[in-house]
Amino acid sequence: MATSSRKTPTSTPLASKRALPRDPSSEVPSKRKNSAPQPSLLQSAGPFVEGSIVRISMENFLTYDVCEVSPGPHLNMIIGANGTGKSSIVCAICLGLAGKPAFMGRADKVGFFVKRGCSRGMVEIELFRASGNLVITREIDVAKNQSFWFINKKSTTQKIVEEQVAALNIQVGNLCQFLPQDKVGEFAKLSKIELLEATEKSIGPPEMHRYHCELKNFREKEKQLETSCKEKTEYLEKMIQRNERYKQDVERFYERKRHLDLIEMLEAKRPWVEYENVRQEYEEVKQARDRVKEEVRKLKEGQIPMTRRMEEIEKQRHVLEAQIKEKATDIKETSQKCKQKQDIIERKDKHIEELQQALIVKQNEEHDRQRRISNTRKMIEDLQNELKTAENCENLQPQIDAITNDLRRVQDEKALCEGEIIDKRRERETLEKEKKNVDDHIVRFDNLMNQKEDKLRQRYRDTYDAVLWLRNNRDKFKQRVCEPIMLTINMKDNKNAKYIENHIPSNDLRAFVFESQEDMEVFLKEVRDNKKLRVNAVIAPKNSYAAKAPSRSLNELKQYGFFSYLRELFDAPDPVMSYLCCQYHIHEVPVGTERTRERIERVIQETRLKQIYTAEEKYVVKTSFYSNKLISSNTSLKVAQFLTVTVDLEQRRHLEEQLKEINRKLQLVESGLSTLRETNKHLEHKDNELRQKKKELLERKTRKRQLEQKISSKLGSLKLMEQDTCNLEEEERKAATKIKEINVQKAKLVTELTNLVKICTSLHIQKVDLILQNTTVISEKNKLESDYMAASSQLRVTEQHFVELDENRQRLLQKCKELMKRARQVCNLGAEQTVPQEYQTQVPTIPNGHNSSPPMAFQDLPNTLDEIDALLTEERSRASCFTGLNPTVVEEYTKREEEIEQLTKELKGKRIELDKYRENISQEDYDKYGIRIRVKFRSSTQLHELTPHHQSGGERSVSTMLYLMALQELNRCPFRVVDEINQGMDPINERRVFEMVVNTACKENTSQYFFITPKLLQNLPYSEKMTVLFVYNGPHMLEPNRWNLKAFQRRRRRITFTQPAQ
Repeated sequence: MATSSRKTPTSTPLASKRALPRDPSSEVPSKRKNSAPQPSLLQSAGPFVEGSIVRISMENFLTYDVCEVSPGPHLNMIIGANGTGKSSIVCAICLGLAGKPAFMGRADKVGFFVKRGCSRGMVEIELFRASGNLVITREIDVAKNQSFWFINKKSTTQKIVEEQVAALNIQVGNLCQFLPQDKVGEFAKLSKIELLEATEKSIGPPEMHRYHCELKNFREKEKQLETSCKEKTEYLEKMIQRNERYKQDVERFYERKRHLDLIEMLEAKRPWVEYENVRQEYEEVKQARDRVKEEVRKLKEGQIPMTRRMEEIEKQRHVLEAQIKEKATDIKETSQKCKQKQDIIERKDKHIEELQQALIVKQNEEHDRQRRISNTRKMIEDLQNELKTAENCENLQPQIDAITNDLRRVQDEKALCEGEIIDKRRERETLEKEKKNVDDHIVRFDNLMNQKEDKLRQRYRDTYDAVLWLRNNRDKFKQRVCEPIMLTINMKDNKNAKYIENHIPSNDLRAFVFESQEDMEVFLKEVRDNKKLRVNAVIAPKNSYAAKAPSRSLNELKQYGFFSYLRELFDAPDPVMSYLCCQYHIHEVPVGTERTRERIERVIQETRLKQIYTAEEKYVVKTSFYSNKLISSNTSLKVAQFLTVTVDLEQRRHLEEQLKEINRKLQLVESGLSTLRETNKHLEHKDNELRQKKKELLERKTRKRQLEQKISSKLGSLKLMEQDTCNLEEEERKAATKIKEINVQKAKLVTELTNLVKICTSLHIQKVDLILQNTTVISEKNKLESDYMAASSQLRVTEQHFVELDENRQRLLQKCKELMKRARQVCNLGAEQTVPQEYQTQVPTIPNGHNSSPPMAFQDLPNTLDEIDALLTEERSRASCFTGLNPTVVEEYTKREEEIEQLTKELKGKRIELDKYRENISQEDYDKYGIRIRVKFRSSTQLHELTPHHQSGGERSVSTMLYLMALQELNRCPFRVVDEINQGMDPINERRVFEMVVNTACKENTSQYFFITPKLLQNLPYSEKMTVLFVYNGPHMLEPNRWNLKAFQRRRRRITFTQPAQ
């Protein structure tokens, strides 16, 4: 049962709703059906199914301060007037069971569900469970917009709560189970596939939807298997072909490896041979120690003369090295002098070459001067002959003057014509610039309009197609037809678009506006009936509301932060503006700022406005039916999507007219230019003729004078060229003298250079002689030192007799041990390990996993170091012949062989799996399975599929309830919620639906049912299993501490008993 709620005044101008706390003495009786015409109020009782709601508790939630609801196990009918808080209980069920705020369609943030003025809110749901009831608590923090979850008073996470709720088969996001008030219209919008999935989740076992999903995935998996088999087969063939290409390289690699194995065996035997040689040397040293004693005496006697000779040689060596350094210094100085002489000789050669080149230039200049003199004399002779034959000059001046006058007149006309052409060109350029500017403005307008049309096409394709049809068929309409409102509205400021889009529903934003009912019927018949397009159309009022003044001046509202009415935020055609003012009162709805939101309570109380917009919120103010007090609700503004683009259509039409006028002027200018060009061309031709005639007359007149001037000029040039003479013989003599002097200097320099070279050669010879002497002395010294050191070494060894011989023996013994150790390391033998038989007789087999070479015995290999080194060199040469081999090729080959084998097995498994799929799974398109609801409401019509467009709102509500009732007995979910679905029904259908709900939801073994309604018809049938929950509001409600149900029942009984006595 639900406790009654009441409305009590608070400190703010707005009144808040407070629900009474649950108390044994404060339960509200529910309606029960009895024999009397009016149902009696009895306490509900009955078995709860697993997951049914036993209790709902709310604190500071939406309209409630504190409220607790205790529903019954079957049908729960929640009744109350609009605004009393019925849908708040639905919101509490959704949010308390981990539902998302978007499921209710009210707000997108959970903090908006906390009562205004409160910082925290709480919802607690108690669910029935046979093992012990489950209590889920959700605390909401407004500041952080966060929720804190508790299960049975213990803190938990939302994920765990969702798992617990899902385990009880509760699906608040499934419209077949949970249908809030704002989502009733969404049910008819479900596609057939979505409806099937929602029905499966609602009535089917938990695994039904999972099996269906698996069936849908089977065909996809079969295609994936086919693709995988095909890809793996192609890949396997490529791998086999690639391995065949590398097979020869692998065989060459193993041939090289056999040579390397032999090299390894030779390197293993070599330390053993070295060891054997040292051991034999050790034996020889032991035998030679008896012969050392006699040699000691001879060595001591031979050391004295050696020491004296070595001292003499050392002194001689120092003298020779000093002389060699002195000779080297002299050679360096002489070489530098030679280099200097060579540089001077090269400069002399270069000077001679420059003198010869200057002489050649002067010779060429003289030859050229003689040639020019000859040519000038010939030209003078020709000009004199022409002057003799020239005619006498005629009197041509009158003809020249006449032609000059005609030419001046033609030039004046031509200048005038060209001036007019320039003016016309400037006028054309000005018009073209204007045209370009206008075109650019039109293109920008078109781009903006195209953006709006693109948004319309993407969101509402049918409306966009209808716009295209309208533009091509405007002649079919008698009066003005406006395109969809979202295209005709032009925002003055894009930032204010969100207010218009939040105020005008999207269905009207995409509606066409007509001035005539006849035009609208023609349009809908063609577009909706013939073309099957889903479009909306409205009729503008006959009397225009576009200029209707608001009931209150904006100046009165500016003190609250309001800056405009909605109508002043945009421009629109008169029919559109008239319709919006009439339908949505945009001339009466003010728009405020953040300042308005800060003092919203004062604004609501003082202005009594019905709708208010602030910077980010919309407020709707209503007057309570019970208390006559103001009740406000607010919602966050959604971001604008369509009206953010601004297009001034009137300005665009003005630009098009301006463009037509510019084109007309351009045609006139082009025509005038063509005429002027023809005239100018004729004048140009006439001017050229006159100039040619004048030129011929002037040439005839001035020819004799020109010839005389030319002859005089040529004679002057000839005289200058004859005076500018050059004596080539003198120049050649001077050049020869200078060259001779330079050659004498060169000869002297060459002699000096020769002497220096001889001196340098002599010094080199002396230096070489000294170096040879020094080398002989050093060689003799080294020999003496070697002999002395050998004798001293031998003397030290023999002086100690058996001790030194024993040390020598120890040294050899140590060397033998080192060689033995090295030999063991090469053969991988430990220090304490005896030499195995195979190392004494044969080389161990080196396994390589592929064509291993046969074992070769040590005794078959050479026994001397020279033979072993020679064989090693030979084998290394053979191994080096195998170039270009990469060990990774063999690794890749082996790895690829294994991969081919593995891939073959995988391919076989995939094909077996694919065959099993094809044998066990039928070829069905499970992803296209769905449920179609087909209804008809008149016997004369056919069944039609339930859609959000074909049926009316009431028909969709009836169809939805019929389908939900059909699922009720099959339903596996613990409860179902339907909020105000009877709003659009007529009384007949409402009564029939109510009877069906009561009969279906009150049967045995049915799940819990919540039916929310603000109204009830009279004389409806009720069941004893149903629970009626009343939600009361008003200023005359009792205080919570005065509510006593038992006292009310006693008073009722006293009234009933006293009536017969009266």
